[in-house]
Amino acid sequence: MRNILMITMIAYASCVGSSQAHDAKSGWKYDGFCCNGNNHTGDCQMIPTKNVKITKGGYEISLGPGDHRLVTRHHNFSLPQSEARRSKDEDYHLCLYPTEDTLRCFYAPDMGF
Repeated sequence: MRNILMITMIAYASCVGSSQAHDAKSGWKYDGFCCNGNNHTGDCQMIPTKNVKITKGGYEISLGPGDHRLVTRHHNFSLPQSEARRSKDEDYHLCLYPTEDTLRCFYAPDMGF
């Protein structure tokens, strides 16, 4: 019985570990919600600073092919500042899920937060 319990706990830990958020290149983890809890989907990544404009209402984000690995055509997103998440480095990061048309999470550095 004890062995079965240990095997169950190990299997559970493996499943939980595989469903955690993935890391930004600088080492911090994106929130699990933002990357759909999948380590390998590639839906979250850093985006160029030149693609983000800070406005009175929040952020205007413009993306084209090459700005994010999932983007295949031009996109413009608007996001209130209250919906931005805090980036843990000095870069902007964006998560697209379930498609490139849906901005799921946007991370802004402290300067723009």
